[in-house]
Amino acid sequence: MDLTRFRVYLEKKYHVTEAYYFLGAYSPFFQDLYTSIQESGYILIFRKHSEALRSGKKGNVDSDIVFHIMRKLADHEDFDKIVLVSGDGDYFRMVQYLIEKDKFARLLAPNEDRMSSLYRTLEPKYYAFLNREAVRNKIEEKNKSGSFLGS
Repeated sequence: MDLTRFRVYLEKKYHVTEAYYFLGAYSPFFQDLYTSIQESGYILIFRKHSEALRSGKKGNVDSDIVFHIMRKLADHEDFDKIVLVSGDGDYFRMVQYLIEKDKFARLLAPNEDRMSSLYRTLEPKYYAFLNREAVRNKIEEKNKSGSFLGS
């Protein structure tokens, strides 16, 4: 996926003005990657880890994502609706709550086969798939010959 094209897609299709990219612990080794993500229009949020344990820590950011979104609600921050890029069922309760509060726009699952079955209990207007050809044509990285990589 071309992150810049994906960011444009999010803005045009879903009117996303702020796109957050959650990562594991910061490592200077990946600074070029972080710079590239930021240059594509994303706000980076790193998972906090103890300096002593950082090398052995998993980069699980699920709780950070839930906390970040729910804090926005609790602090009454001005935002329209959340677009969540994931198929992970760990977010299902939060998604249900956001729908109840009219603060959820869409779950964008990477593909149909890997999306949690929990989301299929929602109305289809609340989820879409990034592996659909029409979407892939807008967000996939193009190689120099003009065809898409991974096709």
